Amino acid sequence: MSFDLLTPYVAAQAVESVIATPVDGALTGYPSYVNRVYGFGAEDGGQYVAKFYRPGRWSWQAIEEEHRLVAACAAEELPVVAPLADGDGEGDTLHAVTAADGEAEQEYLFAVYPKRGGRNFDADRDQDWLRIGALVGRLHAVMAAGAATHRLTCTPRAATARFIADLAQAGVVAPDAADEFFDLAGRAVELIAPLFKGVALQPVHGDCHRGNILDRAAGGLLLIDFDDLMVGPAVQDLWLLLPGRVNDSRRELELLLEGYEQFRPFDRRTVRLIEPLRLMRMIYYLAWSALQRHDAGFRASFPPWGGAAFWAQEVEDLRTQLDVIEAGLA
Repeated sequence: MSFDLLTPYVAAQAVESVIATPVDGALTGYPSYVNRVYGFGAEDGGQYVAKFYRPGRWSWQAIEEEHRLVAACAAEELPVVAPLADGDGEGDTLHAVTAADGEAEQEYLFAVYPKRGGRNFDADRDQDWLRIGALVGRLHAVMAAGAATHRLTCTPRAATARFIADLAQAGVVAPDAADEFFDLAGRAVELIAPLFKGVALQPVHGDCHRGNILDRAAGGLLLIDFDDLMVGPAVQDLWLLLPGRVNDSRRELELLLEGYEQFRPFDRRTVRLIEPLRLMRMIYYLAWSALQRHDAGFRASFPPWGGAAFWAQEVEDLRTQLDVIEAGLA
């Protein structure tokens, strides 16, 4: 399912149905891995961002869970942006719009947010790493009280094994690479799955890299884009922040944990999950890219995706990551 029917007109009409104010016609597209995200200005001077969710990715209930958890964080004065409720008295933050072209028809779920500015946050000083760690610690302290029963569970058997099966069923792996790819992926799941036994899981951001943290100068940090919210180990929201592999980022990791533990205890034994989680993300990315492969925008942005050379490189990367994990467990 794609966004081919989501025209600027459809997007603008959808936003107006929520904010009850005409938009000024200026639409700005923002980069997004899976969804479509647009900035709008309204005739009353308001600035908004609309997120249109990729059809078929999340259920209505799963997106509502994201919205509830983000709203809970906002209520505790965490620096997040909660979606706007409509003005009809129902208080709904998730909406649907149907686009049609001839016999083709597609429903898109969407949400509207107030626009918040900021620049990407670069962690250059020890204090910067402490600040990020503290932000994630505060986030987890609030989200631990919530539930996300309709979201992905970030463990090898619950998530990665399913994504491997999806890739096999889709038949997207180049024939010359398929046997080795699925052999390596299957071996990886069997190797790392026992490491997650007994590990505490809770709702986490899921995609907490520095591109999703904005610096508002005097306004402090702002954590955005909870679309990949999942249930997983706390370390999932820390490892993506590191500048490299865990063995090359020990100082940054210690500073993150120092900041984190100002607000919430951290099980340091779960540091050993970082490289397994990196491998899991590699497969996760491939599976979601496979779902988008027929989308015109995706094809234009990633023309080499799916070719023989592409899959040869993916096999090499997967083998390298598996070697790193095995060396760490030796």
